[in-house]
Amino acid sequence: MPHSVFAPYTSITTNILFFDNTHPTEETWFYRLDMPEGYKNFSKTKPMKLEHFAPALEWWDNREEIEVDGFPKAKKYTVDEIAANGYNIDLCGFPHEEEEILDPMDLINQYQEKRASLNAEIDHVLEKITSMLGGN
Repeated sequence: MPHSVFAPYTSITTNILFFDNTHPTEETWFYRLDMPEGYKNFSKTKPMKLEHFAPALEWWDNREEIEVDGFPKAKKYTVDEIAANGYNIDLCGFPHEEEEILDPMDLINQYQEKRASLNAEIDHVLEKITSMLGGN
């Protein structure tokens, strides 16, 4: 579901749950749908599309538990496991990126190095353009 559906009440991201309604539920598959490249979250301007489900649809035919970086991406849970977790269904945890907090001077130095690199790249492109235009 889009990130803001339950905001600000929860930060739970998109999980897909699969049920089989042909018999009483004994186990449930959870699949973590990771954000596509270039997406921080789904929104009105960056909506969820059918193509975003492609990895889950491919996985469905050959279901197996998947772990990525120590977190379950796809996992089957029994009813007892879900009950033992207090019926909290946020079970395919998302890896959390840790934000590195730099010393202010280190941050300034990194910024200056990046700026110098970008300026050199811009100067190089401008020289090529000037040369193509017959300039010096």
